[in-house]
Amino acid sequence: MDVDQALSRRTALAGGIAVVGAAAALAGCASSSSGAGAGAPGGSTPAGSTPAGSTPAGSGGGGLVKLADVPVGGSASAQGADGAPVVVAQPTAGKVVCFTAICTHMGCTVLPAGAELHCPCHGSKYDAFTGKVLNGPAPAPLAAVPVKVAAGEVVAG
Repeated sequence: MDVDQALSRRTALAGGIAVVGAAAALAGCASSSSGAGAGAPGGSTPAGSTPAGSTPAGSGGGGLVKLADVPVGGSASAQGADGAPVVVAQPTAGKVVCFTAICTHMGCTVLPAGAELHCPCHGSKYDAFTGKVLNGPAPAPLAAVPVKVAAGEVVAG
């Protein structure tokens, strides 16, 4: 075997190892950033699911959530009319706003934290009353969902 053949075999072997290593690294990133469940490190919650030990508000009636279940000056998780996760907030008594609960960064479900909404996956924070990003890495605000109060419940509309 001459020197050129030995170098090309070494080059090919090193290149193959680099490709396998890069693929493994990407696979690790994908499994940790896409929300692996409430028990996963970082407490990530996949979009469309509810954190362990909690129940989405409004999961048993025609409305998204009872107004009494949304604290004044705070927010509550709910399920939208289409079944998607949403967050309903009550900035002042009787005034409600609603936003999709899907983080604009990587699609994890944001969680109510008083006047803020927190993404458990990568730390983004949103204003619960406007949907605006308070702290990235989220690149855009949460989408508003039209709602109104009817007979003591927050309903789509």
